[in-house]
Amino acid sequence: MAVGSIIRLFSLAAIWGASFLFMRLAVADFGPAWLMFGRVLLASVFLAAVALAYQRSLPLRQYAGHFMLLSFFNTALPFLLFAYAAQTLTASLLAVLNATAPLWGALIGWLFFRQDMTLRMVLGLLLGICGVTILVGFDDVAADSAALPAIAAAAAAACCYGIATWYTRLARPVPAFINAHGSMWGATIWLLPLLWLIPMPVTEPASLSLLAVLALGVVCTGVAYLLYFRLVQDLGATPTLTVTFLIPVFGVIWGHLFLQEAIGWHTLAGAGIVIGGTMLVTGFSIRAITPASVLKEQ
Repeated sequence: MAVGSIIRLFSLAAIWGASFLFMRLAVADFGPAWLMFGRVLLASVFLAAVALAYQRSLPLRQYAGHFMLLSFFNTALPFLLFAYAAQTLTASLLAVLNATAPLWGALIGWLFFRQDMTLRMVLGLLLGICGVTILVGFDDVAADSAALPAIAAAAAAACCYGIATWYTRLARPVPAFINAHGSMWGATIWLLPLLWLIPMPVTEPASLSLLAVLALGVVCTGVAYLLYFRLVQDLGATPTLTVTFLIPVFGVIWGHLFLQEAIGWHTLAGAGIVIGGTMLVTGFSIRAITPASVLKEQ
């Protein structure tokens, strides 16, 4: 793997891992609905500017229904659920629960799409369950019964990503940038009515919260998508999957550095087991990121 691709890969993981930190910083001032609306609106405007700069049109009429369905399961609903969970759970736990999305995808494929469930996949699912159990069972915040709705919300958000993965597999192919750009506008439409139903907790958010929303929208969504597309273009889809296993690492690091979240043995053990289970379910191996594999996929 080229040095430039390695830098982009770790940068993407660091950025997506930081999204849980920014959610924790801003959700108290904005609330889940306003926070995520600001995120997707800023990302939509940013991607629109990029599309304008590169003269890439957005075929809304052709893909309007697709954008609305994809944006609901891949952006609007999971973003909202994670923001709700961020009111209670640590950034570390949110990042690890996010990494269970491939496990949900495998379970959905077996239950509804007749995907074969191999022994390796079963072992991966069991490991994932064990990892989450360790994380939740020994975490001081998550062990409180009042945190159960937040844990359920974060797990449901990861499940949404699994649903979205299967939808994109079965839907007609759409270029990746158009998918991202259109789905951001779709998510903006989905979240807009909630602004009247779920009011903002404070009338004047702190400057730190405003910066966190800006970072979420422009950096963690807009810039992150551009990095992701570049990696898929340079490496292919399978090697880029490495970012899934790096996000929890950075989520734990950022939570510890900036929010003073404790890193206990249960954090490291639970995260490691979840990542190992995800690798088994997805069939990922280190050989997938070797130069020969990259050239083969391209």
